[in-house]
Amino acid sequence: MKPLDLIASTNILVASSKGKPSQVSLRRATSSAYYALFHCLARNCADALLGGASADRSDQAWRQTYRALNHGDAKAACANKSMISRFPDAIQDFADRFVDLQDRRHLADYDPLIRFGKSQVVADIKAAEQVIRAFQQASLKDRRAFAAHVLFRKRPG
Repeated sequence: MKPLDLIASTNILVASSKGKPSQVSLRRATSSAYYALFHCLARNCADALLGGASADRSDQAWRQTYRALNHGDAKAACANKSMISRFPDAIQDFADRFVDLQDRRHLADYDPLIRFGKSQVVADIKAAEQVIRAFQQASLKDRRAFAAHVLFRKRPG
């Protein structure tokens, strides 16, 4: 799944009706904006640790690494300011947006009374796209370290 394709789908949802989009469209757009970040991170973990599509890699191992990313653990890792502050700005910004959009996704998917405004959803989509693009430009060394941070449990010592 390509993260920027998910971003494109969010723009379609927001523009799907003339004037004011439905709450269903705004909720789905919010959820998809988060999933764009999630799949960007999952792809980064697999590519950084096992290699991209042109690498000599096991597709099974790549898929396993991609699927190893857990939403809750990734959020906790991204919220760990003492660790995240060691990364460059592009990764810090990605981590901050990941935490924020996961919270919004939970509201969008599970709170039947919440209402979303178009301007906020559009701002969230633009911010998600910006942090994805900046994250993808970060050095492989830093993206690899971030992959290890979000995937592997820390042990004392």
